Amino acid sequence: MTLLEALILGLVQGLTEFLPVSSSGHLEIGKWVLGAQEADLGFSIWVHAATALSTLTVFRSEVLHLLRGTLRAEPASRRMVGLLLLSAVPAGIVGLGFKDALEAGFINRPDRVGMALLVTAALLAATDIHIRRTAYVPAGPWADFPWSKRVGQVVAIGLAQAFAILPGVSRSGSTIAAALWVGVPRSEAARFSFLMALIPIAGASLLEVKDLLEVSEPLTSTSSPGAYAVGAIAAYISGLFACTWMIRLVSNVRLAGFAVYCAILGIVAVIWA
Repeated sequence: MTLLEALILGLVQGLTEFLPVSSSGHLEIGKWVLGAQEADLGFSIWVHAATALSTLTVFRSEVLHLLRGTLRAEPASRRMVGLLLLSAVPAGIVGLGFKDALEAGFINRPDRVGMALLVTAALLAATDIHIRRTAYVPAGPWADFPWSKRVGQVVAIGLAQAFAILPGVSRSGSTIAAALWVGVPRSEAARFSFLMALIPIAGASLLEVKDLLEVSEPLTSTSSPGAYAVGAIAAYISGLFACTWMIRLVSNVRLAGFAVYCAILGIVAVIWA
């Protein structure tokens, strides 16, 4: 992998992890277009870790507050941490049991990624229509919702995240859309979506490390240390921008534009393949 390819793929990973357009789908299409299908597990680990670090940077104050509050047995912090852990259960089950098999069906198959992008487009379009038709006025701040209602909402969002393991189905798009459908306020939907992403991203990175260690020659890499560094830095910087922008976007802007983009890219990928 060249430094330019690493730069492009790192930017793609960082930007699309938080925008509702599927980072995994874009990476597969990007590798196919660039002819960089040999991008190894080590590169994937670095860019995913950089993406998680950008999320931690944006939410550093909130993450520290939750950790301190949990250690001090503060009820609000413990409840939020419990919700975040609960949200990761469906993705954990799917990831541990079916991740490799599901993703294998999309490697070097941009046509299948394109069809999954069309699913993302339909989901975003339906959510946009739903928001406009219902005027979307949740009953007060999410913190005021009954605990039982929030548990049900989080399970639904977690199931959406598990579905997004398919390359081309957007994780952020699916979880934000699910949150909006079940009545989570727009101001909270992106925030919770990005916080809950930390657990599966970390889990996926650990699984990739495990896979890397199981390779017969784990130190043999198609990417140079320079490519790793360039890809990780690009993913981190672009991730900072996308995460901050998307939080503001979900609170104020329609999702229809992203639906159109995913539909166009999906159609192009299906035809081009």
